[in-house]
Amino acid sequence: MHLLHRPQQDTIFNSIIKFSLLFLLFFSSVASAHEIRPAIVDFTFNKAGYYQLIIQQNIEALLAQVGDQHDDTEQSENAAKYDRLRQLPAEELTQEFEKFSETFLSKMTLKFDGKEEPVRILDIEVPEVGDLDLARDSVINIAGLIPEGVKSLSWQWDKSFGNAVFRVSSEDNPDLYSSYLTEGKGSDPVVIGLDCSIAENQSQAGCASQTGWWQTLVNYIAVGFDHIVPKGLDHILFVVGLFLLSTRLKPLLIQVTSFTLAHSVTLALGIFGVISISPAIVEPLIAASIVYVCVENIFHERLSRLRPVLVFLFGLLHGLGFASVLTEFGLTQGNFVSGLIGFNIGVELGQLSVIAACFLLFGYWFGKKSWYHARITIPASIVIALIAAYWFIERVGWI
Repeated sequence: MHLLHRPQQDTIFNSIIKFSLLFLLFFSSVASAHEIRPAIVDFTFNKAGYYQLIIQQNIEALLAQVGDQHDDTEQSENAAKYDRLRQLPAEELTQEFEKFSETFLSKMTLKFDGKEEPVRILDIEVPEVGDLDLARDSVINIAGLIPEGVKSLSWQWDKSFGNAVFRVSSEDNPDLYSSYLTEGKGSDPVVIGLDCSIAENQSQAGCASQTGWWQTLVNYIAVGFDHIVPKGLDHILFVVGLFLLSTRLKPLLIQVTSFTLAHSVTLALGIFGVISISPAIVEPLIAASIVYVCVENIFHERLSRLRPVLVFLFGLLHGLGFASVLTEFGLTQGNFVSGLIGFNIGVELGQLSVIAACFLLFGYWFGKKSWYHARITIPASIVIALIAAYWFIERVGWI
């Protein structure tokens, strides 16, 4: 147990004063922020040539023009408009989108054999208001007839609408194509000649198949990294908390290894559906895990025997958080394994980048100083613990 002396206490209190205003100004503003997640766009067709284009999207973000240049809604200059739309009943939000529908369709293209095909919205399904702390996903239904003799299709929408997972399936092939599209990029041409849906050997028939495992792996490495840096502030602060205990390699390696093994296990189990726990439970516990790690940093300068075990348990929680994010991407059976591996690699690279940043910012320069624990670890841990405590209170709905 580390006992605090008077000079150390003065250092702590001075640091708290310096950081308090920053804490109150910034973190009180993100209480209602919603992470901007990709849309899920499903194109399905049958042998008769009819198609459906089903778009699952946060239409409040579309209407408020909260683009993919932001990590969450609160960062946008239109955050107030988004919050107002989020509170609208389903019927009123539907009316708002109907006014926007012409603009929406003008910024989305569906092409058959490279030729743009006019589309129309059949209907839109908007859930009721529900929990305002959670983003609301609506469903836009588009349908039509594939022009006769068409061999391929492609889809694209404006960059301002955000990222999207685009999937193509037929009656006989649920995994015809899947790709994660960013920055307004269009899909590859997907060959959908009617013989494709019944061909025994699709490659010989000249039909498009599932996106290659290597491309899927690369795509989801980027997704995993992005979920940590810059979007995963709670995961970032947890890793920083691990680093703050000691800059020595062995304690850091033990903690990071425990955390990595744990979240890899629950990420896989969560994706396979073996474990399913509501985010309403997981997210507050993740915040609580950050508080615990940082409080322990204040009273201990060395790695305790219990710490790796607790870090492992906390890693299980964080893995469930990762799983809930990856599940929303709707991985198909054909790209499931490569997507899962890629996402996990991306998460690890994100965590390593956080550790590297900590080392370069203060570990390298001050890690061996006698005052490191008093002037760096304790003040930083207090600030992070305050932030995480605020998140916990907000996530359980006490404020």
